[in-house]
Amino acid sequence: MEYKGLMSGFYKVTEWIMRISGSNLLWLLCSSPFWFFVLTGLLTPDIEMWIQIAWILAVLAPFTLFPATAALFSVTRKWVMGDTDVSVVKVYFKGYKENYKQSMIGGIFYTLLIIVMIVDYNVYMKQFANMQIIGIIMLIFLILLSVSLFNFFSLVAHYHLKTSLLIKNAILLTILRPFRVLSTVLCVIALGFITMQFTWLILFGFGTLAAFVAFYNFNVSYNKLQEKVEKMRVAEEGSKDGEEDSTDAEGNEGAGNDREDREHAGNTEGPTAELPDDSSKDQTKS
Repeated sequence: MEYKGLMSGFYKVTEWIMRISGSNLLWLLCSSPFWFFVLTGLLTPDIEMWIQIAWILAVLAPFTLFPATAALFSVTRKWVMGDTDVSVVKVYFKGYKENYKQSMIGGIFYTLLIIVMIVDYNVYMKQFANMQIIGIIMLIFLILLSVSLFNFFSLVAHYHLKTSLLIKNAILLTILRPFRVLSTVLCVIALGFITMQFTWLILFGFGTLAAFVAFYNFNVSYNKLQEKVEKMRVAEEGSKDGEEDSTDAEGNEGAGNDREDREHAGNTEGPTAELPDDSSKDQTKS
């Protein structure tokens, strides 16, 4: 049944609400063990207990949060690419199944590296007063690594690559396109602030909206990089064609000189009669 006018607009709005809330609930459901301990940590006033919970979260994240988030990006990828009429449940669990291994391995790498950087930062800032600059550098790398997660999940959902290449490209894209990534971070922070005011968005929108913004910015950045690479490739091919044309022109000029040498050699007596042989060698080189 097709709706027209006001009913058509209302139907589209409710349809998008269902898509966003449905995918967000799937994300929370598949990563529920992680969020359970997050909630437990928020309700725990004891710092030592919170530290223990943080270690539990570090163990759970690669096996729950990372695959669930990669699957969520698979859904938002479809929307950004213009395929909005797909089944959210079908696309989500297909992405969850296909990307589980890569997202898990990437999650282990990211989690270990983040833990190492946090430990190093605390050691250099608290125990080595004269080496705090290293702690600041570690903090910068930690922020860079954390922000690159947006590109990592986008790449997992968008490309079939080895996990090492996914991580490498995610970090490189973050460095090459810092303003796009910064806009993603600012949008996510804004969404977080709005979610704090309207807590029901935790269940029905925050994760999906953040993933949508992240993949949209990733898609724009990657398309621009591909356009630049294509222009560089075309320019390089053009320069090669120009070199080949100039080489051909030099060859033709050399052939003309050979003919002149042969004519000159034909009118010459004595030792100079061997010049045609020499000129023929030059022609072969040409």
